[in-house]
Amino acid sequence: MIRRPPRSTLSSSSAASDVYKRQICSHPFHKIGYDYDVPMLEARFVTTEQGTGIVHCAPSHGPDDFNLCINNGIKAIETVDDDGRYTKHIPMFEGTHIFKANDLVIEKLRELKGLLNNGKLTHSYPHSWRSKAPLVHRATPQWFISMETNDLRKKSLKAIDDVHWIPAKGKNRIRAMVDSRPDWVVSRQRAWGVPLSIFINKKTGKPLMDKDVNRRIAESFRENGSDSWFSVESSEYLGDKYDPNDWEKVNDILDVWFDSGSTHAFVLENDDNLSSPANLYLEGSDQHRGWFQSSLLESCGTRGVAPFEQVLTHGFVMDKDGRKMSKSIGNVILPDDLINQYGADVVRLWVVSSDFTEDLRIGQEIMKANVESYRKIRNTFRFLLGNLHGFSSKEIVRYEDMPELERYILHKLKVMDEKIREGYN
Repeated sequence: MIRRPPRSTLSSSSAASDVYKRQICSHPFHKIGYDYDVPMLEARFVTTEQGTGIVHCAPSHGPDDFNLCINNGIKAIETVDDDGRYTKHIPMFEGTHIFKANDLVIEKLRELKGLLNNGKLTHSYPHSWRSKAPLVHRATPQWFISMETNDLRKKSLKAIDDVHWIPAKGKNRIRAMVDSRPDWVVSRQRAWGVPLSIFINKKTGKPLMDKDVNRRIAESFRENGSDSWFSVESSEYLGDKYDPNDWEKVNDILDVWFDSGSTHAFVLENDDNLSSPANLYLEGSDQHRGWFQSSLLESCGTRGVAPFEQVLTHGFVMDKDGRKMSKSIGNVILPDDLINQYGADVVRLWVVSSDFTEDLRIGQEIMKANVESYRKIRNTFRFLLGNLHGFSSKEIVRYEDMPELERYILHKLKVMDEKIREGYN
């Protein structure tokens, strides 16, 4: 149902699009507790090529919906709980699992004479790549580290310039990510991991910041491990200064990328045989978004500098068609199988003749080409060694007595030798 706004809110010069933007709809369930206005909003992500052109948006349903509603003053509320059931914010359907709600909602619409038609259609929807189970977007409160507080973004960008990136294009990639990234979300809702050891005031919603409380938490973690956060009573951490009934213990888990990003602190700085920052970090190209970046942000936030002097990035080994190897697809190629079939030297030849900074393809045809190259190299050496059969030191020709062409070839051989040795170093 669409209600036109009062005439007083419209001017005679308003364009048709402005009138359209200010249309107000009624919720289909406005008679049973959903009595609030539903404005029509202009969304650039809705196109005539996909969808109907008019869609229902919910701020807690996904990134596009969330940003559109937040920008128009519509707050996101927690509509689905940890078990996939509707919360108290969904009248009439509280406690209903979302996958079982369709028939109930349709029946209620039919009862209220608000249903034009219903049917089924097949469409794409996000699924877990690992378990193949369907995924559901949820809006939940999270913990963030600000990229602007204490100039974390500026410090990180400066540190990127001070690091040697191999290959050089890695610098531009991570710099663009850090320059445009939003605040860093560091909380997860999981049953395992390092807990976010925070107390929240039940009245104000603000976290407790007390050095004595933090010291007691740190001592407990040091002696009994971080799992003590879940087993120790809040009163032991809060002490006599605070009433446990006034404070809620946060049970969220710290993002594992923060764990891995902190490795420089508890690996390098606790070992007298190692130095900090590290001379070299090396990993796959996807870690510009992951480990490289989390290490950079954590170190710049706590120490003001990058945790590494150099970063080397390699590509990934793909199948012959350029697809990622996956057990579920069945396209995984094991090095042991290649060695058993072609021999270790042929596999080594494929490695040294590849550009490790790019993604590498491997398959039977590629390996056969390396077999041919290997045979040519091996047969060439056999021919040269055959010519040297019976050679003695008495037959060595002095450099100054060599023909000019042979001295030139010897020079080229020396240059190649130095280049190869430099490459290996």
